[in-house]
Amino acid sequence: MLPWLIPFTQKSPNDPLPGADSTDSAERAEISQGDRRSWLRRFNPRTLITTSVRSGVDLLYPPQCVACEAATQTPFSLCVVCWNAMPLIAKPYCERLGTPFAVDYGVGMLSPAAIADPPRFDRARAVARHRETARDLVSRLKYGERLDLSWLMAKMMVQAGADILGDAELLVPVPMHRFRLWRRRYNQAALLANAVSGATGVPVSLDALQRVRHTRAQVGLRRADRQQNLVGAFAVAPEKAMQVAGRRVVVIDDVRTTGSTLNACAHILRKAGASRIDVLTFTLVAEGDD
Repeated sequence: MLPWLIPFTQKSPNDPLPGADSTDSAERAEISQGDRRSWLRRFNPRTLITTSVRSGVDLLYPPQCVACEAATQTPFSLCVVCWNAMPLIAKPYCERLGTPFAVDYGVGMLSPAAIADPPRFDRARAVARHRETARDLVSRLKYGERLDLSWLMAKMMVQAGADILGDAELLVPVPMHRFRLWRRRYNQAALLANAVSGATGVPVSLDALQRVRHTRAQVGLRRADRQQNLVGAFAVAPEKAMQVAGRRVVVIDDVRTTGSTLNACAHILRKAGASRIDVLTFTLVAEGDD
């Protein structure tokens, strides 16, 4: 017998006994019928089917850590070992660059780098330093075609960038030139921007900022060479200028190294009239990181 049919077929404890008063029996029957209707309203076949399918999938494909593929209790999560190896960034950190401090110097303190060479963006935040588990996640998303990681990474980015996302009006991913996009087939920054938008409700524009000049890869270049490599590389699409003007914009990318790319993006957005420009990445390369 199917379990969800039992309430309609089994003997109810409220059924009248032989010789019971007829009025009492009628009341009990009415209560029993009401309980059945209430149970029927709560019963959802779709939920039952979804739960059964999910249980079957978990049985065939047990949840694994997204970093090391060890067994986990829930899908799309990190195991204890990888989580403990995640070099998360927490306060105290530089208010402008988001780089961590070894000592708490007080609220609103700036790092020597932010004072000596101020960035063109207003504030930057990141989830973790570009090491160990965090670096592996970036690499898997960027080069390993693990597009599913964007949702987990974006969820952590929303927490790390809560102060800059609170009043943001537009999300803009760092764009990829169409030739490079054709080779890779996806832009990891756009995936993260879409996921952050879905989690926060902040609108995203995937094409407001465009890469109009094909440049050399930034990997391996010195800071000065990186800056020169990006001259004239970005532009705001004329038809999207009204989306940027007067808005508080957050630029999204997977990793921040020297900041040259994000500075170039911020410079163009500032020229287009953005009132404030913040930066949110999953990792940042701080002193001592590869």
